[in-house]
Amino acid sequence: QVSLQESGGGLVQAGDSLSLACAASGRTYTRYTMAWFRGSPGKERTFVAGISWSGGNSAYSDSVRGRFTISRNNTINTVYLQMTSLETEDTGVYYCAASPGVVSSLRARYPYWGQGTQVTVTS
Repeated sequence: QVSLQESGGGLVQAGDSLSLACAASGRTYTRYTMAWFRGSPGKERTFVAGISWSGGNSAYSDSVRGRFTISRNNTINTVYLQMTSLETEDTGVYYCAASPGVVSSLRARYPYWGQGTQVTVTS
């Protein structure tokens, strides 16, 4: 079992930058793929970005590619999401997720989830 705790959400204006962090605890000796998903009321959580255990493989959704960067620091069991050029469409609850498998955009591949952190982008 692994526990995930997101931080860093907030209220920003379009064009601003914001960084999120997700700290993992518990069975962190397992080599987990980490990912960020985004959700909003009435909508399913959608894949934003994912990164392999080594950091050598990453993936992004088309809507954030070139604006967001996912990274991780395994020495402190933390994954980050650096968001730049934020748009109002980026508003939502950002969830951190962990999987013992490879990077995937499918929610079902991630058995472990954090509680989420709210990001609101105003025009």
